[in-house]
Amino acid sequence: MNLKESASSLVKDLLGVALLLVFLLLFFNYDRITTSSFIDIPTSIVNVNTIFISIIIEAFPFILLGVFVSALIQIYVSEDTIQKYLPKSALGALFPAAVLGAIFPICECAIVPVVRRLIKKGMPLHVGVVFLVGAPILNPVVFASTFYAFRNNPTVLYSRMGLAFILAILIGAIIYFIFRKNTDQLKWSRDELVGKQVTQVITPQKKRNRVKQTMYHAADEFFMMGKYLIAGAFIAALFQTYLDRSILQALGTNEYSATFVMMVFAYVLSLCSEADAFVAASFANNFTTSSIIAFLVYGPMVDLKNTVMMLALFKTKFVLVFITTVTVVVFSSVLLLEFFIL
Repeated sequence: MNLKESASSLVKDLLGVALLLVFLLLFFNYDRITTSSFIDIPTSIVNVNTIFISIIIEAFPFILLGVFVSALIQIYVSEDTIQKYLPKSALGALFPAAVLGAIFPICECAIVPVVRRLIKKGMPLHVGVVFLVGAPILNPVVFASTFYAFRNNPTVLYSRMGLAFILAILIGAIIYFIFRKNTDQLKWSRDELVGKQVTQVITPQKKRNRVKQTMYHAADEFFMMGKYLIAGAFIAALFQTYLDRSILQALGTNEYSATFVMMVFAYVLSLCSEADAFVAASFANNFTTSSIIAFLVYGPMVDLKNTVMMLALFKTKFVLVFITTVTVVVFSSVLLLEFFIL
């Protein structure tokens, strides 16, 4: 890494840490500051701070889980193992990937580093995408929270889980056909590229302590992912505070606009998939059932803070195609669900 890259990385790290410290100070010292006659903080700024801190507190445990799982994959799972257990057929691997996503209790906050690590280990891009969009919805924790939030309307639960499973496979297939000629869509740092070349020609003579290696990789990825989470949470907090929800709610009078509005809400609010069902339930009296389902399916697949993280780890073209694909597929499928089933 040259001097310019080192300086740029240092500036980004310092800005992320400074942003977090400023909002923590405001959060813990709000009462003291508001009683002062010298400082008058607008309510909107306090609201931004509160939402920002709540997103950070909600997401950090899952980021920790994600980077720890990512580190375990890095140390204990070899490229040969992934190639051995993946079906040889490109499209045939989609269904097992969707089933695998239903096993792990990983939300959208944690799934990005896990998928990135799996792809680096040799998992095909389109299979990683299935895991990326499916796991945050299909896991047991989300099933339980959705069941509890909509225990009087089980249609929402089964529609959410069924759509997530089918659409994860469909989105993975679309990504396969779009990027099958150029599957390398990750951003690689210079250190990673050098390390990749070195490991191809040099075999270590002595194995390092795997526990230490795991902790090292987890800490490294946590600080890398954390700064992008902070940036995404800050942007989401700004949107939640200054976006005029009454205008969007007025648009939710018919099926098309209601579905679109709820998808916008899901993207902007950037809720954790383990908790979004309770927020969705609060909209049940104002929006249609199908638009609520759109909120619950689209949000865990694509949201504002996830977009920031993905832009840092994947090529911009891939992220834009991914978001467009997910948006079109979810919107179309929810409308079909409304017309033929609900």
